[in-house]
Amino acid sequence: MNIASAANFLRRAPSRQIRILGVQHWQGIRSSPPGLADRRRQQISTTSGKKRLMVGIDGGLEQFDFIFLRDACTCQQCVDTSTRQKLFQTSDIPLAIRASNVESSAEGTLKIKWKDDIPGYGAAHITEITPQFLKTYESLRHRVRSRYNDQRQVLWDRDIMEADVKWTEYEQYMADDEKFFEALLQLSRYGLLFLRGVPDSEQAVEKIGSRIGSLRDTFYGRTWDVKSVLDAKNVAYTPQNLGPHMDLLYFANPPTLQLLHCLRNSVTGGSSIFSDSFRAATRLRLGSPALFNSLTSFPVTYHYQNAGEHYHYTRPTVELENYSYRKHQRIANVNWSPPFQGPFEVEIDSPKLRLYLTAAKAFAKFIEAPESQFELTLKPGECVVFNNRRVLHARRAFDPSSGERWLKGAYVDGDAFQSRLRVLSTRFSHVGSEVDTDE
Repeated sequence: MNIASAANFLRRAPSRQIRILGVQHWQGIRSSPPGLADRRRQQISTTSGKKRLMVGIDGGLEQFDFIFLRDACTCQQCVDTSTRQKLFQTSDIPLAIRASNVESSAEGTLKIKWKDDIPGYGAAHITEITPQFLKTYESLRHRVRSRYNDQRQVLWDRDIMEADVKWTEYEQYMADDEKFFEALLQLSRYGLLFLRGVPDSEQAVEKIGSRIGSLRDTFYGRTWDVKSVLDAKNVAYTPQNLGPHMDLLYFANPPTLQLLHCLRNSVTGGSSIFSDSFRAATRLRLGSPALFNSLTSFPVTYHYQNAGEHYHYTRPTVELENYSYRKHQRIANVNWSPPFQGPFEVEIDSPKLRLYLTAAKAFAKFIEAPESQFELTLKPGECVVFNNRRVLHARRAFDPSSGERWLKGAYVDGDAFQSRLRVLSTRFSHVGSEVDTDE
């Protein structure tokens, strides 16, 4: 059906309430065309200068730019059926592109033919847009949630973690996909996961990490030993007290997940401590917005220059998510690693430096408070997996002459973690994943 001849025609999708309302050149997303209240009979209409498709979705009114809809085409001409990769460039789309024909199937799928399409695409080229796609892309909120990027985060302190901590059996984690998914949900919400029953093997941590994704290889190796050694090149390899910190912040892209498997632990002292940096940053945000803003903007340098290596990166203490439908952007990452902090490079003669110091003191007070720290002594056969971009880890000093303390470590990148969550969430949609309802 041609749009120009269909001013009074409506095709309605009964299951998802998708309605084609019109195609017009209206400025601004969600703006209302003249006489909209009188036209809720849901008509297709057209005017000159067409750029957008108006669609009614569950009682609401949405506008979709034709460039967006054309770019989203997944037909065999546009997306390779084997690789699932695009066969055209967004920059190929003519700015003048518009629909020459729009139809809606009984299921609500829109079928669009184009005028002024990409050169090489004939008049028979059709873009199909499903109701599910329109529902997903009608708002930023739905777009964020559709990619499993909006899961509920539990901000915790010592009491909450002691009450909520759950141990996952190694065999279930490795052999039962649904139990594995439940474990990853725990890790996603709390930033902390504990496993027990792990085999007494140096390869066990590699198996645990590889269940999520490929291990991150660094100059420490694919896996590494945490032991007290002479002439240590890292404070972790000493028996000294190690304060709350995160690893590898001198990398441009620090690993998200860190794993520590306890193989031996018979020393006096050496307990592990964890603290939720997101909770500390949120408390600062609510109580002292100016100090929180300093943490999100003031650049801090981290470096490692030792043993033939030289790494260097500058980043703020708190990083916010790039896109948000909320009034306040969620915290994406926290960066805090005093042992590896270098001299400041920016704003060193500015009042902003003193404001940052005040903010850093307040943040440190929160994360170091006893009520903010969850402490335990890992036993042989136990493994902790934690979000290195959220959960700070620390260690009490220990006496190396009193026994042996040996942990085996590994890293996994956050992209692999999120990918595994998305895949498993499709398979186990009945398992209770919860979106963050905070606006």
